Amino acid sequence: MTNALVGQRTGVLERVPGLPALVARAGAEAQRRYLEFFAAQIRNRNTREAYLRAVRDFLGWVETDAGITDLLDIEPLHVAAWIELKTRTYEAQSVKQKLSALRHLFDWLVTGHVLSTNPASFVRGPKFSYTQGKTPILTPTEARQLLRSIPTETLVGLRDRALIGLMVYTFARISAALTMNVKDVYRKQETLWVRLHEKGGKRHEMPCQHNLKDWLQKYIEAAGIAEDTNEPLFRSVDRKTKQLGSNRLDRQRAWAMVKRRALQAGLETTGICNHTFRGTGITVYLENPEAKLEHAQQMAAHSDPKTTRLYDRRSDQVSLDEVERIGI
Repeated sequence: MTNALVGQRTGVLERVPGLPALVARAGAEAQRRYLEFFAAQIRNRNTREAYLRAVRDFLGWVETDAGITDLLDIEPLHVAAWIELKTRTYEAQSVKQKLSALRHLFDWLVTGHVLSTNPASFVRGPKFSYTQGKTPILTPTEARQLLRSIPTETLVGLRDRALIGLMVYTFARISAALTMNVKDVYRKQETLWVRLHEKGGKRHEMPCQHNLKDWLQKYIEAAGIAEDTNEPLFRSVDRKTKQLGSNRLDRQRAWAMVKRRALQAGLETTGICNHTFRGTGITVYLENPEAKLEHAQQMAAHSDPKTTRLYDRRSDQVSLDEVERIGI
């Protein structure tokens, strides 16, 4: 690499906004490896964003609170102190994800000869063991109440019903639903199917339940987007015209929509989120006597049945029924 090219690259890196001060001061190679880690090593957008928040938080804390001014001076003790601090405000699983972000970044810096050792390698995270998920779910009655309460005289209402219905009937994650294009709703075997791009690059296809089939068709027809095959399926609302625009709906706006629709339906909104509908759909499916866990696993695109069991909340109702037997 010529000196001119090195100087050009260094100049570009120095102008990149948002670099943590510790990384910026560590030189061009540290900056390049830092940027490469997030740009090239992490393909999942949600993971990338979570890791970026964790790394920025740690590097900011270690400089302001621990007084570290050089990346090379970070030690396991600093990582352990930060992890201990995070356990006071975050769930164990979230803290382990933050620790994982540091381990992977520092490993990348070590292999790039920016650091000699990984200060997060031998720091232990908090233990956790979940046999059941914590995301609130809806009962079948509540789910029907929510879906039926959405006014369908407007295009936005048709969109919202189709999106929520998609998550309920296909167990789709919100990210998979929102990354769908119009062409991901298609006809196959004389019925309507959807194509979802789930975590880990999984391409997952599901036939539509009859309600979902009807809701998707009515939304696409009303929106006039059937020919826009490579355009987003679920789109944000233009603030001026109050009509669907051309931009893809994002997770935060989808969450705000879910909270608003639940409130309008008279449901308790505490804790309800986009992921609520995945757990709702799986639990309602498994309540059917003929349902099988392995089929739920396949429908949810889970690699491990243990993950599917986390969404099975049938025991909540069993516990409530037993408690009511205490006839005091």
